[in-house]
Amino acid sequence: MTFYATLILAFGMSMDAFAAAIGKGAALHRPSIKEALRTGIIFGCIEAITPLIGWAIGLAASQYIVQWDHWVAFTLLFILGARMIMEGVKKEAQEPEEAPRRHGFWLLVMTAIATSLDAMAVGVGLAFLQVNIVTTALTIGAATTIMAASGILLGRFLGAAVGKWAEILGGVVLIGIGCSILVEHLNLL
Repeated sequence: MTFYATLILAFGMSMDAFAAAIGKGAALHRPSIKEALRTGIIFGCIEAITPLIGWAIGLAASQYIVQWDHWVAFTLLFILGARMIMEGVKKEAQEPEEAPRRHGFWLLVMTAIATSLDAMAVGVGLAFLQVNIVTTALTIGAATTIMAASGILLGRFLGAAVGKWAEILGGVVLIGIGCSILVEHLNLL
């Protein structure tokens, strides 16, 4: 996978965290930069770990499905992208009852885990490709840190309704990457 494909994948994977962070930022009373960085780091660390876990699982299974590896990667990315698009379409803006100044650590961890499950599945797909998983995972973590921190700050101004569009865009990007992998492995271009 090229540097640009890795970068696009990283930012595509961070879109659901970005969408969640916008919602979290919209729920806070004037989120500070410190709170945005805290949220970004929590989301980024978890988002960097989950592709490594998925990659290890995929590597263990790779010997059994080498002939179909590009189809596995395509299918996983397509399903995850479609799920992100569907979640983005059905999200509705919700008004918070009471605006706290910061979110609890465990609430952020659980939200980060929920938004990073797709990164674990992508990690499974990456086990079938020639990628440096550590570099890819760190890139995904860094992109997620940036996007989640930005989402918290933007949420204050944009509100939760905009978060759904970020998630839809992330889903489209994942489907595009899956199609690119399939085209590359089938030598269609």
